[in-house]
Amino acid sequence: MTRAPRPAGDHFPVAVVGGGQAGLSVSYCLRERGVEHVVFEANRIGHEWRARRWDSFCLVTPNWQCRLPGYPYRGGDPDGFMVREDIVRYLEDYVAFFQPPLVEGVSVTRVRRAPTGVYELATTDGDFTADQVVVATGPYHSPRIPRAAERLPSGVRQLHSSGYRSPDRLPAGAVLVVGTGQSGCQIAEDLHLAGRQVHLAVGSAPRVARFYRGRDCVAWLDAMGHYARAIDEFDDAGAVRMRVNHYVTGRGGGRDIDLRAFARDGMRLYGRLTSVHGRVLGFADDLKANLDHADAVAESIKDAIDAHIAARGIDAPHEPRYIPVWEPDGGPGELDLTAAGITSVVWATGFTRDHRWIEIPAFDGRGYPMHWRGVTSVPGLYFLGLPWQHTWGSGRFEAVGRDAEFIAGHIDAGRRLADVCGTLTGAPTRVAAAVPVG
Repeated sequence: MTRAPRPAGDHFPVAVVGGGQAGLSVSYCLRERGVEHVVFEANRIGHEWRARRWDSFCLVTPNWQCRLPGYPYRGGDPDGFMVREDIVRYLEDYVAFFQPPLVEGVSVTRVRRAPTGVYELATTDGDFTADQVVVATGPYHSPRIPRAAERLPSGVRQLHSSGYRSPDRLPAGAVLVVGTGQSGCQIAEDLHLAGRQVHLAVGSAPRVARFYRGRDCVAWLDAMGHYARAIDEFDDAGAVRMRVNHYVTGRGGGRDIDLRAFARDGMRLYGRLTSVHGRVLGFADDLKANLDHADAVAESIKDAIDAHIAARGIDAPHEPRYIPVWEPDGGPGELDLTAAGITSVVWATGFTRDHRWIEIPAFDGRGYPMHWRGVTSVPGLYFLGLPWQHTWGSGRFEAVGRDAEFIAGHIDAGRRLADVCGTLTGAPTRVAAAVPVG
């Protein structure tokens, strides 16, 4: 790896903040274009995967969808699902492959734009300037835990899903998991398979079948062009960006997560958590509606696959549709933590964005970056790795590389235009304007 110089007092044509898959992808694309840059990673390569994923974690998308620029998956199990250690190794191997100008262990603590247009960045290793900045820190910054958690009894162990590691690291006793996005469902499964009594507060997240009619559903959707559909093709683009991901798992070679089957086998399901009064918790009367909604989404995806197969005359085996194996009794529920023997609560309630360190007016009223395909209205400021930045795979290994290529092309075009303008006018050429390309 080529270590970049210490930042104090230096100037860089481009500064990339964040050394995850997004930051590394744009670094590769910039290097291919001969654009000088530096990448700052607050920790070390693979930190998010090492430190914020549980021991049995694996990808929910097949390995063949890992397509970082110049470095697609090269292992022997393209239809498998990389576990946590393999994901870290994939990123480490990527760094060894193209030797990015990477500085690890340095946090960027402030970014602002001087009247001249130059970006001023403060770091834990000194201050520096840059002509252009790519923010590649992703969207998952601060664990979100509801204020209701403060009202739980002090004797109950509480942790966010990002702090969960394995069943044996929790106190003996039953566990309440709040939230049924991908993390909540997979953690509930992890605990359930370990023989722990699990209570699960079910939200409105949809689900998808792992396999259908002889193929992984991801493979069908990829063939149908689902993952190439751009965000601006949706009438409700703002809502699409905020949608919760479908729950499924790659564990054990890949399988469905069927909460009804878990309930049949002893897991206790509830609706959304609505109140905490000491040791007594209250839940909404929406469990049946949430389970029915998740099933309906999974079946609608199968409908789309059936239509695709029929339209193209594809020879694919027929498969019976899903039949629910359990139904809730109905009515809102209450849960007495003491009576149920619950000693731990895992809050699988997501994350909040924290861009307070970016002192530039590039955000809307919700704090979301205002951009088009990662290009903001502030010349020289870009975002990369956001969910649905352009397509479904923008924040994932599947398509972050395509977004990186677009951003790198934009940066290179702006740099060239600034150089030409400077040559013609004799003006300084350090600041590159953001101009549309492609």
